[in-house]
Amino acid sequence: MQPNPTLDQLQVFVAVAESGSFSAAARKLNRSQSVISYTIANLEAQLELQLFDRGGTREPRLTETGKAMLEDARRMVSVLQSMRARVEGIKQGLEAEVAVAIDVSLPSPVLTCVLKAFQDHFPTVSLRLQVGALGMVWDLVLKKQADFGIGGPPLQAHDELVLGQVGQTAMTPVAAPDHPLAIYEGPVPLSFVRDHIQLVITDLSEQTKGRDFGVFAYKTWRLTDVSTKHDLILAGLGWGGLPKWMVKDDLAEGRLVLLDLEPYPETPYPLLAIYPVDSPLGPASTWLIDRFKQELERFG
Repeated sequence: MQPNPTLDQLQVFVAVAESGSFSAAARKLNRSQSVISYTIANLEAQLELQLFDRGGTREPRLTETGKAMLEDARRMVSVLQSMRARVEGIKQGLEAEVAVAIDVSLPSPVLTCVLKAFQDHFPTVSLRLQVGALGMVWDLVLKKQADFGIGGPPLQAHDELVLGQVGQTAMTPVAAPDHPLAIYEGPVPLSFVRDHIQLVITDLSEQTKGRDFGVFAYKTWRLTDVSTKHDLILAGLGWGGLPKWMVKDDLAEGRLVLLDLEPYPETPYPLLAIYPVDSPLGPASTWLIDRFKQELERFG
């Protein structure tokens, strides 16, 4: 059985290939040129392949085989360097993974912006993200299936949780332009609202099981996905409340109409950071919460 190349051999191979000479690689790695040459010779002997052509020129040139092997070597070096960085981060208290539960009302541009910055700032930390409505965020945090959550206010006090407001959004009632509620003149009374299908988000979490929020119609369609609710409202299949950020462009371009409903005014929706009091947040989780707060303030 042939011995496997070592990380050191692969790093030297990559350094020689990228710098173009044994002497330049020696300077880059702070080693003698003879050590670099010896390492490459040993690697070629182990692989039983010639990686560099040393004839007819002062500088080594990659053979076709060497070019093919270079990408594999780079990939292996990168993986092992990432492992080293992760180990060092864990030793210093950095989480190996962060599990986050996010309410659907959080503006998706904010979420995308925060996670992009997180990837750049914590390249070794894995992320597990769950997005849902109503009590899902609270359930996941209470069951410690998420390190922290960003969601709406609780239905009841929980001494075992720490809460802190990070921002605010709003829920607003909308419908397609040709919907009866949209063409009603003046504020729509409750008696008229009740006669038209309301699309309602529901979930199966312990926090909101069997509870209704802002439901006024006699006939409802129940959904668990806010994107589907958005699509159905656009199609004129009912009316309902949606996060204001989600329908901003639809309202501006006339695809949806803001409803003036007597029983359902536009409603502020605070967004809170939620985590267990007995599970202090690590550096990456703390950074995420702070960044969510900053981006929500910018988003307005």
